[in-house]
Amino acid sequence: MYKKRMKPVSVMMIVIMAAILVLSGCGKKANNGGAGASASPSASESASPSAPASPSASEPSSPATGAGKKVGMVTDLGGVHDKSFNQQAWEALQKLKEEDGASVKYLESKKDSDYIPFLSNFVKDGYDLTWGIGFLFQDAATQVAKQNPNAKFALVDTSVDLPNVESVLFKENEGSYLVGIVAGLTTKSNKIGFVGGMKLPVIQKFEAGFKAGVAAVNPDAKVTVNYVGDFNKPDLGKLAAASMYDAGNDIIFVAAGGSGNGVFTEAKQRFKSGKKVWVIGVDKDQSLEFGNDVTLTSMMKKVDEAVYKVSKDVLNGEFQGGKVVELGLAEGGVGLPKDNPNVSEDILKKVDEYSQKIISGEIKVPTTP
Repeated sequence: MYKKRMKPVSVMMIVIMAAILVLSGCGKKANNGGAGASASPSASESASPSAPASPSASEPSSPATGAGKKVGMVTDLGGVHDKSFNQQAWEALQKLKEEDGASVKYLESKKDSDYIPFLSNFVKDGYDLTWGIGFLFQDAATQVAKQNPNAKFALVDTSVDLPNVESVLFKENEGSYLVGIVAGLTTKSNKIGFVGGMKLPVIQKFEAGFKAGVAAVNPDAKVTVNYVGDFNKPDLGKLAAASMYDAGNDIIFVAAGGSGNGVFTEAKQRFKSGKKVWVIGVDKDQSLEFGNDVTLTSMMKKVDEAVYKVSKDVLNGEFQGGKVVELGLAEGGVGLPKDNPNVSEDILKKVDEYSQKIISGEIKVPTTP
């Protein structure tokens, strides 16, 4: 055979030539990684997912659903770090990136006039879907969607009747009714507070449901209401909470975005000084952020699940433009967290009892105070 007749010198030459080729290849890679390297993404833009390893000849390629697709999101004035529903929406898009390979980005509104240009920026940049998060997007989304009929939009907490817009609403009043039951059966002072952000219909749904829930189980309790007028002013939330706690309110339900974080700050400061007061969180299980020392429970509003599902539909070519989805107790869109260490079993049984009555239609929860 040929290999048996090969001279030792020839073998050595082949080894040397192979080594030269390997070193040459390494040199080319080093050069491409220098001047040609791309800049790091901004804080509001996720890095592109790492390219998957090339499949072997025997394995068929299975690209991620979102490969090459882009989903953008514009926050309302609460900002992406509101520890509430803007943050939930962004977490959903990050999950979309991690699991499906889509490119995701957010733009954070500082004033109402940011809505139209920010939505338009995503359209101009060819995004496959653009989210507007919050009730205040209705007018801006209507204008931009009409001007760009081929672009796809999705909204949370408001609806626009156009074929290129899908809207997601929640029955916040139903979930708020349940935490009202918790508050009404837990209070020792019969004084309970509600701190809202801006006095908008969507926030008034929280107020209405909460007050109805309290009244259903404790007609002697009084609910004091304070709208701080902003979704991103924790100092205002803290001042409102201090006033309410000083007046004897021992539980405060917040529906104020970033402003609600100030209520938790006030409660934690009082707890450290030996004064026990409670806060009922909103949108997320806020005990995970602020701890069980002050968080009685939370009114969960599953914005993250809705944003993920609608975005995933777009990646799969199943966008439902013109549709309005409303999620309440029956749909699993609102409710209490899975774990409620500060709520007794008896109270949780009452919550389940009233939840079933709402789902069956026996109880109609008001939407306005």
